[in-house]
This record gives sequence, C-alpha cells and structure tokens, in this order.
Amino acid sequence: MLVNRAASAADAGELAEATLCIWRKTAARLAPLLGVRGVDALFGRALHLTTSSFPWLAVAGDHGDSAALLATLKARFAHREMDVAIEASYTLLTNFADLLVILIGDYLTERLLGPVWVPAPKIIQQESAS
Repeated sequence: MLVNRAASAADAGELAEATLCIWRKTAARLAPLLGVRGVDALFGRALHLTTSSFPWLAVAGDHGDSAALLATLKARFAHREMDVAIEASYTLLTNFADLLVILIGDYLTERLLGPVWVPAPKIIQQESAS
C-alpha cells in the first residue's frame, strides 16, 4: 500500500500524509482488540526501534495524545528527501507489523492488517465480444 501511495506522492509531505493515513486505518482496526493505549504503546515501541536507523524520528517526552505525536512525525517526514522518507516510513510500519506478529501471531496480523496494508485488486472489466 505504501509503495502505491509513494509512487503517486509528489513530495515527502504527501508521503507523510499517506503514511499517517495508513497508520490511522491500522489503529482503527486494532483498537477494538488491543485498546487505544495498547495500539499507542505498540506504535511507540515501533517508533523507538525505527529511530536506531532514523534518529531524526526520535521524539522526546510525552506528547499527551497520539494526534500530537502524529503531527510531529508528519512534519519530520515532510522535511526529508523522498527516498529517505519512504525508507523510514516503510521501516516504521514494518517494525510495527513485526511487533504485532510477536504479540498476536502471523495469521491474526494478516487478517487484521490485510485490508489496510494490501491494496485492493483492480477490477478489470471485460468487454463482451460483439
């Protein structure tokens, strides 16, 4: 999904918005299972792991709510070169998915994240032969 969105993004700012859109959908799917705090904690851990490769993503202190954190991350992604922003975004989302797999397993992770992370197949309309 991120690759598709990145291909159509004109700049790192649009990529940042695409990343956060994927994240919001992911959080909405997982909140009923893990709770909002559980999702936020898992995201915080994924972010922490990602900062080892991308230190510019490090966020000091408590932002109080996820909206403030996401706004900070969006600004940080938006000010990077496109290829760096893509790599960081991919790493963050992958780290999150890896942590989720550890927590709930492959099967349930795929079932929960598949509708958000895998692009819907394009429906090809076949013309009837005349």
